[in-house]
Amino acid sequence: MTTSSLSTGQKIVRLLLVGIIPLGVIALFLWTGGWLAPERLTSDKLVTVLQKSGGDHPGFRRNHAKGVCVVGSFISNGNAGPLSRAALFAPGETPVTGRFAIAGGNPAAPDYAVPVRSMALAFRQGNGEQWRTGMNAMPLFPVSTVEEFYQLQTITLPDPATGKPNPERLKAFVGAHPQMQRYLAWAKQYVPSSSWASDRFNSLNAFRFIDKTGGEHLVRWSMVPHTGYQPISEADKSDKDFLQRDIEQRLAQNPLKWDLVITVARPGDAGNDAAKVWPDDRQTINAGTLVLTSVVPQLNGPCNDINYDPLILPDGIAASDDPLLNARSSAYAKSYNARTREQSQQSGARL
Repeated sequence: MTTSSLSTGQKIVRLLLVGIIPLGVIALFLWTGGWLAPERLTSDKLVTVLQKSGGDHPGFRRNHAKGVCVVGSFISNGNAGPLSRAALFAPGETPVTGRFAIAGGNPAAPDYAVPVRSMALAFRQGNGEQWRTGMNAMPLFPVSTVEEFYQLQTITLPDPATGKPNPERLKAFVGAHPQMQRYLAWAKQYVPSSSWASDRFNSLNAFRFIDKTGGEHLVRWSMVPHTGYQPISEADKSDKDFLQRDIEQRLAQNPLKWDLVITVARPGDAGNDAAKVWPDDRQTINAGTLVLTSVVPQLNGPCNDINYDPLILPDGIAASDDPLLNARSSAYAKSYNARTREQSQQSGARL
């Protein structure tokens, strides 16, 4: 069947599957933070659906289970200092422990089968404070609220009768949520890259930078790669671990770099809606360069014990009123507690 012969409903299914099903694991986590009404989902049902989605993999993250640790530093040029009093934005160098990953709960998933990718970073300031951030290689979320995201996850689950999502339910959801058109427009033209090194990773959620006078500035940020984009190839699709092999080969030769680009909102820009992209004419500031120098397998690697909670913030950075932030924070904590407990049990069993 050609793309042109697909029905409208089938086209919507194809576009949504670019990213929503892997991201849907996040939505399921939201119940554990109390962000979804308990009558909608019990804890038993949650665990069952999570295991059906990604499988039972004790000791691994419940989402973005497959990944690698990376180590490097952030070299600040001081340009963001007028916006934020955070120590890492003063001119100088801050050590960073990070992680590249693909979405979903299966640590054995083929890299080419999961288009949603992430970069998580922990900046360790000299004063002991940390900035932790989790970013995705997509420009926006498909919907605006936790409730809408949960609804979308439920209708993208396979219909028991067909083994596939019901296209009519998806079509109806999109019709009732016109903001979805922005996501669909992006998904329609999206082609994954051949490397984490060339992906642009975006905060999606907004935050507040606080300057030395106490003034607040609504911002988002992106890690913009120095490495040029190349689309995923047929050769890449023959290796289920091609992203990991690629990053290992690249870092064995040279460091990899991204610029931290801060986008500053104007009055009226929404800080509570990750489904809205701010206009291109907003002020941007290059705050410095992330330089990654080495990669380590995640098992027993330096990123294994880090919970990349987006609300672990230093003085000078604060949360916005985006409801997804508190939900993400709660979800990450519960995932961290579960996997570290399982890892401890596994270690005890080997003694």
